[in-house]
Amino acid sequence: MINVTVINIKSLMKYLAGILILVIGISCTRFFYSKSKNNISFKIADVNLVKCLDATLPAIKGNSDIKRFEDEVTSRGSNLKRMLGIELPIMNNLIVDGEENENIKTKENESIEEKVEVAKTDVNTQTIEENNITPKYNLTFGSVKVKNESDKEITEETLMPNITLENNKDIVIFHTHTCESYTPSEKFNYEMTGSYRTTDLNYTVSRVGDELEKHLSSYGYNVTHNKTYHDYPAYSGSYGRSLTTVQNILQNGSSAQMVIDLHRDAVGSNSNYAPSVKIGDETAAQMMFVIGTDGGGLQHLNWQQNLKFAVKLQEKANELYPRII
Repeated sequence: MINVTVINIKSLMKYLAGILILVIGISCTRFFYSKSKNNISFKIADVNLVKCLDATLPAIKGNSDIKRFEDEVTSRGSNLKRMLGIELPIMNNLIVDGEENENIKTKENESIEEKVEVAKTDVNTQTIEENNITPKYNLTFGSVKVKNESDKEITEETLMPNITLENNKDIVIFHTHTCESYTPSEKFNYEMTGSYRTTDLNYTVSRVGDELEKHLSSYGYNVTHNKTYHDYPAYSGSYGRSLTTVQNILQNGSSAQMVIDLHRDAVGSNSNYAPSVKIGDETAAQMMFVIGTDGGGLQHLNWQQNLKFAVKLQEKANELYPRII
C-alpha cells in the first residue's frame, strides 16, 4: 500500500513558511548564543532581523514571483532540509560543547587544586645566618619571643594563649599597604609606582595574599581576600581607609573572627636583614606578628585577645617549623 499526501500550493507555502520561521529561529538563536558565549555585550534592538534572514536564506530575498516559487519548490525543499540537517546538529553540538567546556573547566579547577601541595611537617628547618641582624626581644613565653615596644606591662597572664574562636572557619585577608612590592629581578620585573611599590598586584604583597588564600582554601577555610588599594594614590590615611574596608566586610554578612592585615617587611638601606629559614629545600623569610595596643589614645578593647591569639599561632608555627618566627 502506498501512502500519498496531497497538498495544494497554499498549504505548501504555509508549510515552507513554517520551516522558514523555524530555520530563522534556530539561526538567530545560534547568533545570540555565540554572542553571549563570547561575552560580547550587545542589544537585541541592534540586531537587524532582515540581515539575519538574508544571511540565513539569501535566496529568499526579493523572491515574490509565485510561479518562480513553484518552479523552485523542489530545490528549495531540499535546501531547507539540508539546512535543517546542518543547523539542528550544530545546536546539539553547542549544548554538548558547553557540557564539555564545563567539564574542561572543572578539570582545570581540579588540576589547580591538585597543585596546592599539602604542607610537609616532617622536614628539617634551619636558620640561614648570613647577614643576620641581631634578634631583639625582651620577653619570652615558652618558644615565643616578644618585643614589647609599648608602655603596657606584658605579664605571663597577658601572653597566656587561653583563647578559642567561636568561628575558626572564616578568614578575611586584606592589605593596608596593598602596593607594597619586592625587589625586582630579571625574571620578576615590574613598573614601580613608588619606592618599592606598584599598582601591579602580581608583584605586591597582594600576591602573597593570593597564595595564602589558595593554601587556606585547600584546607577547607572560607577566605575573603580583599585587594582594594588603600595606599594609592595617597599613602597617608591608609589605615583609616583599610579600617573602612574591613568594617564593610564584617557588616555585610561575614562572621569572620580571624582578620589578617598582610604586609611585607622592609629591609632598609643596610646589608643586614632579618634571618631567613630553610624548610626542607625551600627558603622562606621569617614572619612577624605586629599587635597594636590602645596606647596611642584610640580605643582598642581587644588588643590583649589579639596578642594571645598571636602567641597561640606562633607556638604552633614554632612547633611545626622551628625558627619560622
